[in-house]
Amino acid sequence: MENNNSHSQNSLGYGIYILVWLALVTLTTVTVTVSGMDLRSLTVTVALVIASLKTYLVINIFMHLRSEGRTFKVFVLVALLFLLVSFILLFADYSFH
Repeated sequence: MENNNSHSQNSLGYGIYILVWLALVTLTTVTVTVSGMDLRSLTVTVALVIASLKTYLVINIFMHLRSEGRTFKVFVLVALLFLLVSFILLFADYSFH
């Protein structure tokens, strides 16, 4: 019975989910709009910043990372660090060509 109580304390109202969904749709629209603009080298940077914001919203709101235990948060952090290293290596190689 404690699981139901802890679940109800961690779940958010439908209004928050709808607002986050609208934010995700808006950010996707901004991404598509920016991809059509000529921002030179900033295009990829802007797209990655928007993708990071969307990732933050999904992980914290829809995946309930805020209410998870410390061990799970460490696993997510390690995965994000590996992703960051991959991006750094990719763009370092891309910039020298």
